[in-house]
Amino acid sequence: MAKKKILVICQHNSARSQMAEGFLNSSYGHRFEATSAGIEPFSVNPYAIRVMSEIGIDISNHRSKSIREFLGTNFDYVVTLCDEAKEMCPFFPGGGEYIHKSFQDPETCQGSDEDKIVCFRSIRDEIKKWIEETFGKR
Repeated sequence: MAKKKILVICQHNSARSQMAEGFLNSSYGHRFEATSAGIEPFSVNPYAIRVMSEIGIDISNHRSKSIREFLGTNFDYVVTLCDEAKEMCPFFPGGGEYIHKSFQDPETCQGSDEDKIVCFRSIRDEIKKWIEETFGKR
């Protein structure tokens, strides 16, 4: 049976969508093939790389990608993780089922280095829980 393809979209493809891609491929890679993209891609956030490595998922080789790279590709699921992505990309050509769940933008995490890590961990854990609930039984 072929793996179902998932495209995870967020505004910058720097943290939330990168973490979701990492979780999906790490935990459910036997059933899904996930990739992520952004409306306005930036580089992958080092805090996202760090908090994912803490739980054994290496996203250090990920790169920020534009949704334009995937035009012409069919996906079983198109997932948006921020309201901006849902508003700017309510329809993706070749998308099957659309799923939306908005998470806090980790770029808004403030304070010391440790404060930012704690904030990123919290968002990471929320995304992980949601992915388990949403894709664990599909």
